[in-house]
Amino acid sequence: MQSLYLLIPIALVFCVIAIKLLLWAISSGQYDDLDKEAWRILADDDPAKPEPSTRDRSTPAPNDD
Repeated sequence: MQSLYLLIPIALVFCVIAIKLLLWAISSGQYDDLDKEAWRILADDDPAKPEPSTRDRSTPAPNDD
């Protein structure tokens, strides 16, 4: 019975903290757009940029003569 005097206030403190965190998440916009992340994985990425060549095209290629 004595342990309940300690456990009940601890449980109430945890409940208050959980409710405050939930209200903070709602007010900060965490639940505004739930579908964005689900559709983001299906969207195509930006088109790939062409990789730069290994040789600069402004300089002529060396002759092997």
